[in-house]
Amino acid sequence: MAKDERRTILVTGSTGTVGSEVVKQLASHSLDYGIIRAGVHSTDKTDKLKGYDSVEIVNLDYKRQETITRALKNVDKIFLLNLPSLDMIDICSNLIKDAKKNDVKYIVKLSVMGADAEPENAVVRLHRQEERIIEESGIPFSFLRPNAFMQNFVNYYGRTIKNENAFYLPAGDGKISFVDARDIAAVAARVITENGSQHENKVYEITGQEALSFGQAAEILSNEIGRTISYVNIPKEDARKGMKTAGMEDWLIGAIMEAYGGWRAGHASKMTDVVKQITGRMPILFAQFAKDYAEVLR
Repeated sequence: MAKDERRTILVTGSTGTVGSEVVKQLASHSLDYGIIRAGVHSTDKTDKLKGYDSVEIVNLDYKRQETITRALKNVDKIFLLNLPSLDMIDICSNLIKDAKKNDVKYIVKLSVMGADAEPENAVVRLHRQEERIIEESGIPFSFLRPNAFMQNFVNYYGRTIKNENAFYLPAGDGKISFVDARDIAAVAARVITENGSQHENKVYEITGQEALSFGQAAEILSNEIGRTISYVNIPKEDARKGMKTAGMEDWLIGAIMEAYGGWRAGHASKMTDVVKQITGRMPILFAQFAKDYAEVLR
Protein backbone atom coordinates (compact mmCIF):
# COMPACT_ATOMS: atom_id res chain seq x y z
CA MET A 1 0.00 0.00 0.00
CA ALA A 2 1.10 3.57 -0.44
CA LYS A 3 2.38 5.17 2.72
CA ASP A 4 -0.48 7.14 4.19
CA GLU A 5 0.93 9.94 6.32
CA ARG A 6 -2.03 9.63 8.65
CA ARG A 7 -1.26 5.95 9.28
CA THR A 8 1.79 6.51 11.46
CA ILE A 9 2.72 4.73 14.69
CA LEU A 10 5.05 6.58 17.04
CA VAL A 11 7.19 4.21 19.13
CA THR A 12 8.75 5.93 22.12
CA GLY A 13 11.80 4.49 23.89
CA SER A 14 12.64 2.83 20.61
CA THR A 15 16.33 2.13 21.28
CA GLY A 16 15.57 0.20 24.49
CA THR A 17 15.09 -3.51 25.12
CA VAL A 18 11.36 -3.61 24.35
CA GLY A 19 11.02 -0.51 22.17
CA SER A 20 13.63 -1.65 19.65
CA GLU A 21 11.89 -5.03 19.36
CA VAL A 22 8.54 -3.32 18.81
CA VAL A 23 10.04 -1.27 15.96
CA LYS A 24 11.62 -4.39 14.41
CA GLN A 25 8.45 -6.45 14.63
CA LEU A 26 6.24 -3.70 13.27
CA ALA A 27 8.65 -3.10 10.39
CA SER A 28 9.61 -6.66 9.49
CA HIS A 29 6.46 -8.73 9.87
CA SER A 30 4.58 -7.30 6.90
CA LEU A 31 1.89 -5.85 9.13
CA ASP A 32 1.27 -3.34 6.34
CA TYR A 33 0.45 -0.42 8.58
CA GLY A 34 2.26 2.57 7.18
CA ILE A 35 5.05 4.59 8.76
CA ILE A 36 6.77 3.43 11.94
CA ARG A 37 8.22 6.52 13.60
CA ALA A 38 10.99 5.59 16.04
CA GLY A 39 11.33 8.28 18.68
CA VAL A 40 14.88 8.44 20.06
CA HIS A 41 16.52 10.67 22.65
CA SER A 42 19.95 10.07 21.16
CA THR A 43 21.01 8.92 17.70
CA ASP A 44 23.97 7.00 19.16
CA LYS A 45 22.03 3.72 19.41
CA THR A 46 19.95 3.82 16.24
CA ASP A 47 21.97 1.33 14.17
CA LYS A 48 19.65 -1.51 15.19
CA LEU A 49 16.67 0.43 13.81
CA LYS A 50 18.10 1.09 10.37
CA GLY A 51 17.52 -0.96 7.24
CA TYR A 52 13.71 -0.91 7.27
CA ASP A 53 11.96 1.12 4.57
CA SER A 54 8.97 1.89 6.78
CA VAL A 55 10.99 3.17 9.78
CA GLU A 56 11.48 6.88 10.21
CA ILE A 57 13.86 7.89 13.03
CA VAL A 58 13.03 11.15 14.80
CA ASN A 59 14.55 12.95 17.76
CA LEU A 60 12.21 12.95 20.78
CA ASP A 61 13.47 14.97 23.71
CA TYR A 62 10.72 15.51 26.27
CA LYS A 63 12.38 18.73 27.44
CA ARG A 64 12.18 20.25 23.95
CA GLN A 65 8.62 20.91 22.82
CA GLU A 66 9.58 21.28 19.16
CA THR A 67 10.77 17.65 19.07
CA ILE A 68 7.48 16.45 20.59
CA THR A 69 5.49 18.47 18.04
CA ARG A 70 7.55 17.05 15.18
CA ALA A 71 7.35 13.47 16.48
CA LEU A 72 3.54 13.61 16.83
CA LYS A 73 2.84 15.08 13.40
CA ASN A 74 0.30 12.88 11.54
CA VAL A 75 0.55 10.16 14.22
CA ASP A 76 -2.61 8.17 14.84
CA LYS A 77 -1.24 5.56 17.29
CA ILE A 78 1.45 5.61 19.98
CA PHE A 79 3.40 2.85 21.67
CA LEU A 80 4.31 4.58 24.93
CA LEU A 81 7.33 3.49 26.93
CA ASN A 82 8.81 5.68 29.67
CA LEU A 83 11.84 4.82 31.77
CA PRO A 84 11.26 5.16 35.54
CA SER A 85 12.09 8.67 36.71
CA LEU A 86 10.69 11.15 39.18
CA ASP A 87 9.47 13.35 36.33
CA MET A 88 7.84 10.58 34.28
CA ILE A 89 4.33 11.71 35.31
CA ASP A 90 4.93 15.23 34.01
CA ILE A 91 6.43 13.77 30.83
CA CYS A 92 3.44 11.49 30.31
CA SER A 93 0.91 14.22 31.10
CA ASN A 94 2.45 16.65 28.61
CA LEU A 95 2.74 14.01 25.90
CA ILE A 96 -0.88 12.89 26.32
CA LYS A 97 -2.10 16.51 26.15
CA ASP A 98 -0.19 16.93 22.88
CA ALA A 99 -1.49 13.58 21.62
CA LYS A 100 -5.06 14.71 22.26
CA LYS A 101 -4.42 18.00 20.43
CA ASN A 102 -3.02 16.01 17.50
CA ASP A 103 -6.07 13.72 17.40
CA VAL A 104 -4.15 10.54 18.25
CA LYS A 105 -6.62 7.65 18.08
CA TYR A 106 -5.02 4.95 20.23
CA ILE A 107 -2.27 4.47 22.82
CA VAL A 108 -0.62 1.20 23.80
CA LYS A 109 1.30 1.75 27.03
CA LEU A 110 4.01 -0.53 28.38
CA SER A 111 3.25 -0.72 32.09
CA VAL A 112 4.23 -3.31 34.68
CA MET A 113 2.59 -6.28 36.36
CA GLY A 114 0.88 -5.32 39.59
CA ALA A 115 0.04 -1.76 38.54
CA ASP A 116 -3.62 -2.36 39.44
CA ALA A 117 -2.89 -3.27 43.07
CA GLU A 118 -2.46 0.29 44.41
CA PRO A 119 1.15 -0.63 45.14
CA GLU A 120 3.59 0.88 47.58
CA ASN A 121 6.42 0.27 45.13
CA ALA A 122 7.34 3.69 43.70
CA VAL A 123 8.04 2.53 40.13
CA VAL A 124 4.85 0.48 39.91
CA ARG A 125 2.87 3.35 41.41
CA LEU A 126 4.27 5.74 38.78
CA HIS A 127 3.14 3.39 36.03
CA ARG A 128 -0.38 3.31 37.48
CA GLN A 129 -0.41 7.11 37.61
CA GLU A 130 0.52 7.18 33.91
CA GLU A 131 -2.27 4.71 33.17
CA ARG A 132 -4.77 7.00 34.92
CA ILE A 133 -3.61 9.99 32.86
CA ILE A 134 -4.30 8.01 29.70
CA GLU A 135 -7.67 6.76 30.98
CA GLU A 136 -8.76 10.29 31.84
CA SER A 137 -7.70 11.62 28.43
CA GLY A 138 -10.49 9.74 26.70
CA ILE A 139 -8.08 8.34 24.09
CA PRO A 140 -8.68 4.59 23.58
CA PHE A 141 -5.85 2.55 25.09
CA SER A 142 -4.39 -0.83 25.89
CA PHE A 143 -2.11 -1.39 28.87
CA LEU A 144 0.55 -4.09 28.60
CA ARG A 145 1.70 -5.25 32.05
CA PRO A 146 4.61 -7.67 31.69
CA ASN A 147 6.48 -9.55 34.38
CA ALA A 148 10.30 -9.38 34.77
CA PHE A 149 12.21 -9.52 31.46
CA MET A 150 14.45 -12.45 30.55
CA GLN A 151 16.75 -9.86 28.97
CA ASN A 152 17.60 -8.60 32.48
CA PHE A 153 20.02 -11.53 32.60
CA VAL A 154 21.94 -9.80 29.80
CA ASN A 155 21.37 -6.13 30.58
CA TYR A 156 21.81 -6.20 34.35
CA TYR A 157 23.37 -9.52 35.36
CA GLY A 158 25.39 -10.12 32.20
CA ARG A 159 28.66 -8.53 33.34
CA THR A 160 29.12 -10.79 36.35
CA ILE A 161 27.79 -13.83 34.46
CA LYS A 162 30.57 -13.29 31.91
CA ASN A 163 33.35 -12.30 34.28
CA GLU A 164 32.54 -14.21 37.46
CA ASN A 165 30.28 -17.06 36.31
CA ALA A 166 27.68 -15.83 38.78
CA PHE A 167 24.98 -13.26 39.43
CA TYR A 168 24.03 -11.78 42.77
CA LEU A 169 20.53 -10.87 43.96
CA PRO A 170 18.63 -10.78 47.27
CA ALA A 171 15.72 -12.66 45.69
CA GLY A 172 15.65 -15.90 47.68
CA ASP A 173 14.02 -18.91 46.04
CA GLY A 174 10.82 -17.25 44.89
CA LYS A 175 9.64 -18.18 41.42
CA ILE A 176 9.07 -15.66 38.63
CA SER A 177 7.26 -16.12 35.31
CA PHE A 178 10.01 -14.35 33.34
CA VAL A 179 8.94 -13.09 29.90
CA ASP A 180 11.08 -12.53 26.83
CA ALA A 181 11.04 -8.94 25.55
CA ARG A 182 10.49 -10.35 22.06
CA ASP A 183 7.16 -11.78 23.24
CA ILE A 184 6.15 -8.45 24.77
CA ALA A 185 6.95 -6.77 21.45
CA ALA A 186 5.01 -9.40 19.51
CA VAL A 187 1.94 -8.74 21.65
CA ALA A 188 2.40 -4.98 21.29
CA ALA A 189 2.75 -5.19 17.50
CA ARG A 190 -0.44 -7.24 17.17
CA VAL A 191 -2.46 -5.12 19.57
CA ILE A 192 -1.49 -1.83 17.95
CA THR A 193 -2.07 -2.92 14.34
CA GLU A 194 -5.02 -5.31 14.36
CA ASN A 195 -8.19 -3.90 12.84
CA GLY A 196 -11.23 -3.29 14.96
CA SER A 197 -11.58 -2.25 18.56
CA GLN A 198 -11.17 -5.64 20.28
CA HIS A 199 -8.12 -4.47 22.23
CA GLU A 200 -9.33 -1.00 23.16
CA ASN A 201 -9.49 -0.11 26.86
CA LYS A 202 -8.13 -3.53 27.84
CA VAL A 203 -5.30 -4.62 30.10
CA TYR A 204 -3.00 -7.53 29.24
CA GLU A 205 -0.71 -9.12 31.82
CA ILE A 206 2.16 -10.73 29.91
CA THR A 207 4.20 -13.62 31.33
CA GLY A 208 6.23 -16.57 30.21
CA GLN A 209 4.88 -20.12 30.26
CA GLU A 210 6.88 -21.28 33.30
CA ALA A 211 7.78 -19.88 36.70
CA LEU A 212 11.43 -20.30 37.66
CA SER A 213 13.55 -19.46 40.66
CA PHE A 214 16.86 -17.70 40.00
CA GLY A 215 18.57 -20.95 40.98
CA GLN A 216 16.68 -22.82 38.25
CA ALA A 217 17.47 -20.04 35.79
CA ALA A 218 21.18 -20.40 36.65
CA GLU A 219 21.01 -24.15 35.89
CA ILE A 220 19.45 -23.48 32.48
CA LEU A 221 22.03 -20.79 31.70
CA SER A 222 24.79 -23.24 32.67
CA ASN A 223 23.45 -25.83 30.23
CA GLU A 224 23.18 -23.40 27.33
CA ILE A 225 26.37 -21.38 27.92
CA GLY A 226 28.47 -24.48 28.56
CA ARG A 227 29.92 -23.64 31.97
CA THR A 228 28.59 -23.47 35.51
CA ILE A 229 26.73 -20.25 36.31
CA SER A 230 25.79 -19.70 39.94
CA TYR A 231 23.03 -17.68 41.52
CA VAL A 232 24.20 -16.13 44.80
CA ASN A 233 21.41 -15.07 47.14
CA ILE A 234 23.05 -12.06 48.78
CA PRO A 235 21.91 -10.16 51.90
CA LYS A 236 19.57 -7.23 51.25
CA GLU A 237 22.03 -4.70 52.63
CA ASP A 238 24.75 -5.88 50.24
CA ALA A 239 22.38 -5.35 47.32
CA ARG A 240 21.40 -1.92 48.57
CA LYS A 241 25.06 -0.96 49.01
CA GLY A 242 25.93 -2.17 45.50
CA MET A 243 23.18 -0.09 43.91
CA LYS A 244 24.22 2.96 45.91
CA THR A 245 27.82 2.51 44.73
CA ALA A 246 26.55 2.27 41.15
CA GLY A 247 25.03 5.74 41.57
CA MET A 248 21.34 4.84 41.78
CA GLU A 249 18.98 7.30 43.42
CA ASP A 250 17.58 6.32 46.83
CA TRP A 251 13.94 6.24 45.65
CA LEU A 252 14.82 3.82 42.83
CA ILE A 253 16.90 1.62 45.14
CA GLY A 254 13.91 1.45 47.48
CA ALA A 255 11.59 0.45 44.63
CA ILE A 256 13.96 -2.27 43.40
CA MET A 257 14.38 -3.63 46.93
CA GLU A 258 10.59 -3.81 47.26
CA ALA A 259 10.46 -5.75 44.00
CA TYR A 260 13.03 -8.21 45.34
CA GLY A 261 10.86 -8.66 48.42
CA GLY A 262 7.89 -9.52 46.21
CA TRP A 263 9.99 -12.00 44.27
CA ARG A 264 11.22 -13.66 47.48
CA ALA A 265 7.62 -14.05 48.60
CA GLY A 266 6.59 -15.68 45.33
CA HIS A 267 4.32 -12.82 44.26
CA ALA A 268 5.71 -12.86 40.69
CA SER A 269 4.90 -16.48 39.87
CA LYS A 270 1.54 -15.84 38.22
CA MET A 271 1.19 -17.08 34.64
CA THR A 272 -1.19 -15.93 31.91
CA ASP A 273 -1.96 -17.09 28.36
CA VAL A 274 -1.82 -13.59 26.84
CA VAL A 275 1.09 -14.31 24.49
CA LYS A 276 -0.71 -17.34 23.02
CA GLN A 277 -4.05 -15.53 22.98
CA ILE A 278 -2.68 -12.55 21.02
CA THR A 279 0.06 -14.09 18.87
CA GLY A 280 -1.23 -17.65 18.43
CA ARG A 281 1.96 -19.25 19.77
CA MET A 282 3.36 -20.17 23.16
CA PRO A 283 5.77 -17.79 24.91
CA ILE A 284 9.51 -18.30 24.48
CA LEU A 285 10.95 -20.68 27.08
CA PHE A 286 13.84 -19.52 29.24
CA ALA A 287 15.98 -22.30 27.73
CA GLN A 288 15.39 -20.85 24.25
CA PHE A 289 16.22 -17.36 25.50
CA ALA A 290 19.46 -18.71 27.03
CA LYS A 291 20.34 -20.45 23.78
CA ASP A 292 19.67 -17.32 21.71
CA TYR A 293 21.79 -15.11 23.99
CA ALA A 294 24.49 -17.63 24.89
CA GLU A 295 27.20 -15.93 22.81
CA VAL A 296 26.53 -12.59 24.49
CA LEU A 297 26.93 -14.17 27.92
CA ARG A 298 30.04 -16.28 27.18
